[in-house]
Formats: sequence, structure tokens, C-alpha cells
Amino acid sequence: MTNVIPIARAERGKEREKASVVALHCSLGSGRQWKTLADELGRSHRFFAPDISGYGAQACALDLPLTLAEEVRCLSGTLNDADGPIHLVGHSYGGAIAFKIATASPFAHRVRSLTLIEPVLPTLLCESDADRRLHARFAEVAREVSEDLWSGSALEAIDRFIEFWNGSGPQDPLPASARLRMIERADKLAFDFTAAFAEQNVATAAASLRVPTLLFSGGLSPYLTQRIVQRLGAIMDCAEIQHLPAAGHMLPLTHASSVNPAIARHIARADELAGVPLAAEAPAEAVSGAEG
Repeated sequence: MTNVIPIARAERGKEREKASVVALHCSLGSGRQWKTLADELGRSHRFFAPDISGYGAQACALDLPLTLAEEVRCLSGTLNDADGPIHLVGHSYGGAIAFKIATASPFAHRVRSLTLIEPVLPTLLCESDADRRLHARFAEVAREVSEDLWSGSALEAIDRFIEFWNGSGPQDPLPASARLRMIERADKLAFDFTAAFAEQNVATAAASLRVPTLLFSGGLSPYLTQRIVQRLGAIMDCAEIQHLPAAGHMLPLTHASSVNPAIARHIARADELAGVPLAAEAPAEAVSGAEG
């Protein structure tokens, strides 16, 4: 089910001419994560923020995905609804799914731009001894979190998970309401880890990408994801990296005032490169809103 985010829409007759933005959230999140990005883009694009299987409105899904390819199949309804060119945005585990859509899916030929915010693609780090240590540490975290979940210790699993993703950022306690929502969705974490570690040949897939790609990393994030972004940037000819030294892994939320305008500009440039200037698709005020 696609999360409903209230944004202004252009006239229905023009809607099919527009490219669509599909934004995929992180583990333990929901499509509501992208409300401010939808507001940033305004009426310039149709905006889809689906709940990934196991989260939000999809929390009761029966057959949870064990691979990124299966995650893409679960999202095929939304991707089909977003007819025409697609601008993909993905954060963390959602970034891994967005990468899979852009590189090896029936929808890859429709991707006009790609934005990856610290995508969880750990197998990319198996080529050097230093990077393999990062991969091994993340595998250890995945094992510990999964064992906690299997033993019924969801609270401990959430604490381990959050402690890792906080990186070197502040260890602020979660509000009780947020912790409760995470506990309710915690079982999906084991599936997310399994799918991320099952994805192979990431470097080869990244080298094949030919769409404009924007990569984000935060200086307070775990070095694992900072390194993944560095490696992707080195492999991909079409990639631009934006590093925010004072940001952590949740930078789409904590640093939305910097991240969202950059995504909007990236999307606008990709549309122009494709020969579809935003000014031809949307009212002037909508273009202004998309450019931030």
C-alpha cells in the first residue's frame, strides 16, 4: 500500500506527463518519513512513498521478503502506478531496495535518477581486508539482533540496532511512543538483514548504472555506510557525493533542510538532461518550490 502524503497536485490531465518520485524509507520506518521531501517537491512531480513490506500499513504482510528482488516484487504495484519515468530516492535499507530497482529489475529502464542515502549494501565491502572488517562487524550486529528477536527479546534487539546506527552521534533516548512502534515492527529486522547480506555482485551492478546518481553520507554515521557511499562513488561514473560532517544516519530527517533541496535540484537536473524541463511540466510556483 502506498502511504498517503497530502501534497498539492497539478491538473489531472497533465499528471500522466510527469515523472514520478518513489521514495523508500529505512528499516523500522514508514513512508511518512518523506513528508518534508514531498512538500519540497510540491506539484512538480507525482510523489509515492510506499510502506516497505513489514512496516507501516504493510506490517501484517504474511510472506516477508528474504531478498532485495522479493522486496522489489512487493513494491511492483506502486512502481506500476508510478507510470512513466521514475526518480528513485532511498534511505538505508530503502536505499538498498532502490539500488536493486535501478540495476536489476523490470523497472530499471524507467529510472531517470537515483538518490541513495547511506544504502545498506554490505557485500560491497568484501574486496579489501579493511573493508571486510567492516562487513564482519555488521554481520555480527545482524546476528546479535536476530538472535535477540528469535529469543523474544525485542527490546534488546531494538537497543542493539539503534546503538549501532547512532554511530558516533549523540545517544539520545528514544521517546517511549517511538520505541513502542519499533518493537511492534522489530521482527522484520531479521528479514532485512538477510536480504542485505544476500545481495551479491554489487560493484558490478553499480558500474553498470548510467543514470544521474546522488549519494549522501553523514560524518557521525557508522563508518560502514560512509564507506559504502565512498565505494559507490568511486565505482559509478554518474555519481555525485554529498557528505554532511555533522549528520548521522538519520540525516533525511535531522538534516532535511539541507538534504531535500539537494534532492530536488538533482531531480530537476535529471529531468532537464532527459529533455523534459520542469518549466514545461508545472506552474512556475511549483518549480520554485521544487528547487528549494
